[in-house]
Amino acid sequence: MYRVGIIGAGKPWRSAGATGFGMAHMHAEGYQASPDTRLIAVADVNFDNARAFQQRHSVAVAYQDYRDMLAQERLDIVSICTWPHLHAEMVIACAESGVRAVHCEKPMAPTFGEARRMVDACEASGTQLTFNHQRRFGVPFQAARDLLRTGAIGTLRRMEATCNDLFDWGTHWFDMLFFFNHETPVEWVIGQVDMRDTRTIFGVTVEGQGISQFRFHNGVTGMVLTGVSAPDPLIIRLYGDDGMIAIGQSDHAPLRLWNDSAPGWQTIEVSEGLHDAACHTRAILDLIDALNTGREPELSARRALRATELIFATYESSRRRGRVDLPLSIDDSPLMASG
Repeated sequence: MYRVGIIGAGKPWRSAGATGFGMAHMHAEGYQASPDTRLIAVADVNFDNARAFQQRHSVAVAYQDYRDMLAQERLDIVSICTWPHLHAEMVIACAESGVRAVHCEKPMAPTFGEARRMVDACEASGTQLTFNHQRRFGVPFQAARDLLRTGAIGTLRRMEATCNDLFDWGTHWFDMLFFFNHETPVEWVIGQVDMRDTRTIFGVTVEGQGISQFRFHNGVTGMVLTGVSAPDPLIIRLYGDDGMIAIGQSDHAPLRLWNDSAPGWQTIEVSEGLHDAACHTRAILDLIDALNTGREPELSARRALRATELIFATYESSRRRGRVDLPLSIDDSPLMASG
């Protein structure tokens, strides 16, 4: 029985005073679905939130300081559901305290150096580290990958994605393009961002408009468009020699196929939409199984870091005004450094 703690209770999504999506509550439901875990403790700097979370999910103990929780509760697994600028210090503190597995919300961190330090600290301590790119467990995305693998569009040549920004949402789409392309590493990135109409999301400034183009080592090319560059928000398109797959459009038609087996677009029937909350539970069940068996979890830090590298490589390409060959060696965020 793994002892579980959660850092950052927050408030349930769309409840009074909520400032986010209430991810900690979704994590709690995931742990409650597992026979191998028990929610022991929760910590939040807003102690009222911690107490409310404690009562809602029948958690034994509530803390205001997460370090006190780590020191006193002998936790095996910790979920971190705070804003990105707090992730690095919290992940590293968990690793140093002997926690066996950490499941952290995305994006990884506001700088690439912080993202790498989290991964390095957990590798040094033997801590399993995952980041919640939960769409890998979504039925439309897995069905699209099945279509690819069965040759529905021939050989994959190009992938394109559109979303609101490269950092907060883009981390999902960069990760999914690796998912569709057999986790193949990326060779180079070239990109540009424009800082008009910027927004701040969970404490991090994101571009008003951006474009990222990159090439995988197997020759497949990728592109992510954001802001006004993205006429169709939240779309992924996969292009092959013999057709195209589209993921997105709407929850009513989340997966479509175009090839020579039928005229025009075919809507592929799937059992859920793009944002099903069950994916969070599947992610947690997967990390627990990985902890039990010693295999790499689907949402491993290694995979998350590759997606994060593309975010910061795009920013770095904009700063250099040229192509960036990987691996990326910077520690900062060029977007933040540019002011």
